[in-house]
This record gives sequence, structure tokens and C-alpha cells, in this order.
Amino acid sequence: MHELLAGWDSFYILVGSSAGALTGLQFVVMALVAETGAPGDEGSVQAFGTPQVVHFCAVLLIAAILSSPWPTLAGAGIAMSLLGAAGIAYATIVMIRAARQRGYQPVFEDWLWHVIFPLAAYVTIIVSAVFLPARGAPALFGIGAASLLLLFIGIHNAWDTVTYIALQRAAKTRKEQGRS
Repeated sequence: MHELLAGWDSFYILVGSSAGALTGLQFVVMALVAETGAPGDEGSVQAFGTPQVVHFCAVLLIAAILSSPWPTLAGAGIAMSLLGAAGIAYATIVMIRAARQRGYQPVFEDWLWHVIFPLAAYVTIIVSAVFLPARGAPALFGIGAASLLLLFIGIHNAWDTVTYIALQRAAKTRKEQGRS
């Protein structure tokens, strides 16, 4: 069993450290958003900004859980099941927040990247966690894939936020220059 988890050390060092660095970068993104004076409200941030930090932190937590010296895979499976359940609950909250906020009208791509993909990742974590004690290798690949998906979701959504703000700011600048 230890050999099974040991084979994932490099993967989780890379993915976990990336998630930690990207969490910090998300703080920079939010500071830039605040400086631009872009339209938005707390509901929009809770629906489209905060989830990136949560997903990055989930990846960091997965890396910590699966890098821990568990005496059996059952303990890791329980921890991963709890993380997956919390992720599903949070993705559901994000879906509700995205529907209720009024600062931005979500399109299909937003629902896909902010709700559907995260739900798929957290469901994969739970299913894989259930099978972790009995079918360790395939379960670890499922959790690894979900970790990468959460990382890519956060990267995509942070980039989407930055480009949206940049385009809004450019449009505002063009509009102001047209008035001068």
C-alpha cells in the first residue's frame, strides 16, 4: 500500500505546489479587479471569484491527504470522501449564487466551468474514494484526474475573469476617449 501512494509523491508535489501558488495568484487577480473599478458585486465575486480559491485549496488538500503516511487506504478513502462531499455541497452553493447574482448574466460556458466541471470533479473524487481501499491504483488515477480538472478549472476561470475585466476596461477607455 505504501508503494502505491509513494508512486504519486512527485505528482502531488507538483500539483499541490501549483495549487498553492495559484491560490496566491488569485489574490492578485482579485486585487486587480478591485483596482479597475469594474462593475460587479459581492454576489458575483462569491459566484465567480471565490470558487477558484476553493478549488485550488481542494487540490492542495488532496495533495496533503494523499501524501500523508496512512496506515491503510481506508483512512485516506474516508478523508477523500469527506472532501468530495464538501466539494459537491460547495458546487451546489456556487450554482445557486451564480443564478441569484445580478452583476453578470452567465452563459453556457460559465455554467460548464463554474458548476458542471467542478461537480464532475468532486463526484469523481467521491466515487474514487469509495473504491480506494479495494481498487487502489484505478482509484488514485480517478482522484489524480479530478485534481488536475480542479486545477485547470481554476486556471481557466481566473483567466476568464482577467480577460473579462481587461475587455470591460478597454471598452470603458474607448468610450471615454470617444467623448473627449
